[in-house]
Amino acid sequence: MRRISLPVLCSIIFILLIHSTAVSHAQSKPVANKDEAPLRVALAGLVHGHAFGFFDQFQKRTDIRIVGIAEADGQLVAHFEKRYGLEPGLFYSDLEEMLKKTHPQAVLAYTNTYDHRRVVEICARYGVPVMMEKPLAVSFEDARAIEKAARAGKIQVLVNYETTWFRSNQAAYDLAHENAIGEIRKIVVHDGHQGPKEIGVEPWFLAWLTDPKLDGGGALFDFGCYGADLATWLMDGRRPDSVTAVTQQIKPDVYPRVDDEATIVLTYPRAQVIVQASWNWPFSRKDMEVYGQKGYAITVGPDFVRVRLPESDETLANAKPLEKTKEDSVSYLRAVLLGGLKPEGQSSLETNVIVTEILDAARQSAATGKTVSLTGAR
Repeated sequence: MRRISLPVLCSIIFILLIHSTAVSHAQSKPVANKDEAPLRVALAGLVHGHAFGFFDQFQKRTDIRIVGIAEADGQLVAHFEKRYGLEPGLFYSDLEEMLKKTHPQAVLAYTNTYDHRRVVEICARYGVPVMMEKPLAVSFEDARAIEKAARAGKIQVLVNYETTWFRSNQAAYDLAHENAIGEIRKIVVHDGHQGPKEIGVEPWFLAWLTDPKLDGGGALFDFGCYGADLATWLMDGRRPDSVTAVTQQIKPDVYPRVDDEATIVLTYPRAQVIVQASWNWPFSRKDMEVYGQKGYAITVGPDFVRVRLPESDETLANAKPLEKTKEDSVSYLRAVLLGGLKPEGQSSLETNVIVTEILDAARQSAATGKTVSLTGAR
């Protein structure tokens, strides 16, 4: 085992393994009581493959109750009815009709990305908050329309990324913001897998993932959004100065209409971000490297982080647990809607409008071969 100095070891333990005063303060904020009635939610769409993850993870939880599901595809409805033993009375073919009859406290969107704008605009008219699967929108224009609708309807709009609930990412953030590794100079984010067809996603999911209108792009939007989200969070909500992107169709016979390989470079006044989004990795991965002036943090899966600080060798640390309100998407949604927790960071609408601006600029850069400047007013 590599030896590290006692002060360095204490620093790592303090930042990664115990609850800091900041966490204690955050936990003292008003949050939903576990004994409160379950949050009444409705689902908009089932065509997103993450809908299975929702049912698998939360079906037996008592702090959430599904009151309606809006899905027009009868075959998809039948599939979910059978797989999860759902009552036929839960299903509606129209989102607006469902909202009128079920009066949910929140809507979870599992549509294609293109339909996110429509879902939010409808829900905003009824004052119903929305949490959707990443990314926020297929274009910056749609992102701004979603922002406008949310403001007019006075509703919360949240975006769910799996990586938001990785304690390793929070540990890397803390190391940077507690100045343990110094000011951030470079971030490298790797996200993706072998490809949606290669890993066997459902045919209805694959159909829109590979449609440039419904998905916004291929790997660029599907996985580039993770890196753009993490970078915006780590950079404290700052928009990059410029966006440069390269996309490829390494497997045009499999994905003839969209990119399957994308690299995005973001520049900031004192830092650079490289986002590597791919449907060509030999295995699934969601990890990142954060380099500061005097050290680095490299995430290893959801729970661990490799850290090197001044005058020490690299060490592997088990990141501290997240706050209860941020352990998963449902806990976070309850805390925001019932406990008064202010949305910020990875899930917030403000962050994800910037994320969509980055993705839109990346798509433009890849198409034109030119760097897109984001300096100045929007």
